[in-house]
Amino acid sequence: MMHWEDLLSLQKQGDTKKRLRIEENESRTGFEVDYDRVIFSSAFRSLQDKTQVIPLSKTSFVHTRLTHSLEVSVVGRSLGRQVGKAILERHPHLHKVHGFQSTDFGAIVAAASLAHDIGNPPFGHSGEKAIGTYFLSGKGKRFKSQLTPTQYQDLIDFEGNANGFKILTETKNGVHGGLRLTFATLGAFMKYPKESLPKKPTKHIADKKYGVFQNDVPFFTKVAENLGLIKREADGKMSYHRHPLCFLVEAADDICYTIIDFEDGINLGWIPEETALEYLLQLVKNTINKEKYVALSQPKDRLAYLRSLAINTLISEAVELFITNEEAILKGDFTEALLDKSRYQAQITDILKESVSKVYQSPEVVEKELAGYQILSTLLEAYTTAFENEINGTARHYDKLLLKTFEGTETPSNTYDYLMLCCNHVSMLTDGQALQLFQKINGNL
Repeated sequence: MMHWEDLLSLQKQGDTKKRLRIEENESRTGFEVDYDRVIFSSAFRSLQDKTQVIPLSKTSFVHTRLTHSLEVSVVGRSLGRQVGKAILERHPHLHKVHGFQSTDFGAIVAAASLAHDIGNPPFGHSGEKAIGTYFLSGKGKRFKSQLTPTQYQDLIDFEGNANGFKILTETKNGVHGGLRLTFATLGAFMKYPKESLPKKPTKHIADKKYGVFQNDVPFFTKVAENLGLIKREADGKMSYHRHPLCFLVEAADDICYTIIDFEDGINLGWIPEETALEYLLQLVKNTINKEKYVALSQPKDRLAYLRSLAINTLISEAVELFITNEEAILKGDFTEALLDKSRYQAQITDILKESVSKVYQSPEVVEKELAGYQILSTLLEAYTTAFENEINGTARHYDKLLLKTFEGTETPSNTYDYLMLCCNHVSMLTDGQALQLFQKINGNL
């Protein structure tokens, strides 16, 4: 069973002695420092020009990864604080002996929520698929024989969550330990605490994807052991049960994309306002103030009211589900996302179906995702070929020019390392930067 005093670890990469909550500066705790470090990082800033749903959108009211992440962090903070209050009442020694506050739970969940999309490549989830497809069936397939099965799986199933962990923790360009976040925040960030193989061996929520590239397994194992995460059996591969607060990070994300992507579809005119109001009314029918709702004369004001009420309704639901299932979560016996057990599951499903058909599968989104495939495949082929030729001693002047964009990074000596470097480099580009580089490589200055 996991224990809260371990799960709320303030330890950071490189620490030689244990950090204690009672010794923290109350004006700015280590968990609050985590949030600040994420928000001031260049990787986070790049999310302002990365797709949430609609790639390369010029419409100002459509969400980017940055606005989505900020909203998820706000919802996450509320979830964490409400859960923290209940946990401290249930386990008073956490406050009396160790000094933990309900705001600590909120700060951890907010920081992990803020960072949850930091590893996503350009062009949304199609960007992940584009990278994977390049290595699975594109020109990158030529590297398969030079890689172990798990290394190859890392590439053909390129995962933004695993890339996010790398960005947050990797020593690079003389910066030791990446952002040096607390282990509690890193644990809450890790939705899928396992390697890429075996792939989906069970229906457990933590097996849905993976969260750690091969090179990062040793450090994540250290984090997991420090937090007291429970090991899972996975054919000798690294696999753990989730950090409990990860369920709240996931819930914050689920709440936001369920409601806010739906709202984007409405603002774009792809989902009729009448339909939207009907769907949201079904979700909040038990909590709506009908007099207040009727007094709102403009559809957009009614929509904003229902959106706010829907988010609050789902926050309360997620908190209740977490507290009810706390013991099962600490034992590693809770195997679903919190909102999968929601009493509002039918309404959530209806909203998501409407978003899928009218937004995610809209012609504009599909066309731009197709362009994303072409752009990222072209960039990966140029970069991987440059490294391949450099290591083989056959680098052309063109290759050397491309490799200048990696200045400050030591040329890796093995295939997996330079392929991961290329993927990480491409993933850090914004949608606009990727398009600009694609045009330059194709000779369009």
